[in-house]
Formats: sequence, C-alpha cells, structure tokens
Amino acid sequence: MKSIQSDDFELFELTQRFAQDRAQLDARWKDLQREVHPDKFAGQDAAAQRVAMQWSVRINEAYQRLKDPLKRAAYLCELNGAPVNAENNTAMPAAFLMQQMQWREELDEAKNAKDLQQISQQVQQARRGMLENIERLIDLQHAFDEAVAQVRALMFVERFEDDVNTRLDQIETF
Repeated sequence: MKSIQSDDFELFELTQRFAQDRAQLDARWKDLQREVHPDKFAGQDAAAQRVAMQWSVRINEAYQRLKDPLKRAAYLCELNGAPVNAENNTAMPAAFLMQQMQWREELDEAKNAKDLQQISQQVQQARRGMLENIERLIDLQHAFDEAVAQVRALMFVERFEDDVNTRLDQIETF
C-alpha cells in the first residue's frame, strides 16, 4: 500500500493522465477498499481501527475525484502547477459568455420537455467537445494552463446542465 500522502493516481496505481478506464478505476477502488475496510480491523485495537478508517476515507475521496472527469481534470491541473481557482478566477472568453447567455434565454423561454431536451442535447454535445479538448490539452500537449480555462468553462456548462435537468424533472413531474 502506498502512503496515505500519495497523490490519487499513485494511490490507485494509475498513470497520471486525464483519459482513464472507468472499469479499471472501479475495480482498483474495490480492491483497495477490500484491503483496508474497517470491518477487517474490528478485532484489533482502536488505533488500528482508526488507521483503517482513515485509509478508507482517503481511498473514497481519491475515487470520487478520479471518477469524475471535471474533478479529475482540475486535480491534474493542480498537480501540475496550474490550480483552477474557480472561486477567484471567473474570467471567460466573450464567445463563451455569449453562448451561456443564449442558453439561459432558451432555458427561460422553454415551454415543454421537447424544448428542454433540445437544449440538453446542445449542452451535452458542448460538454463532450470540452472533455475531448481537455484530454488533448492535458494528455497530449501537457498544456495545463490552457486546460485550466477549459475546466472553468466546463464547470459553467455542468452547472447549466444541472439547471436544464432540474427543469426537465419539474415538467415531467406535473
């Protein structure tokens, strides 16, 4: 077992890259959890149980970060000296902001599930393109500073996607 201070990729014995095999990640998470599950240490002293719990929490936190493409991209940027700092840095290109405004207007004007599904498809397509771009910037070009801007933009897109899904749920509930 690696050190509890290892980065998430070391902990999961994965190459430090954006593209990851989800099945491999899930299998590795299960293996790690099996090794350190607190129930395995139930018969040991309190210190051993506490350490097992710390490992279990650490493994779960790493898994949550690695399985989510947005969190994984932000983490890779941070590991490579380009923190996202989304709460302090909200600057976006004008074209991106215009697209966001257009989507917001369309969402406000949407009258039915069909309208919302069309918006959802546009957003999903944009999200896929952004993820492909992030993968290229991180894995091929190692352009972490450029990737940071894409990660921040993806945060906006995912938040908007949540808003669209909330509206869809509201329409489908009635």
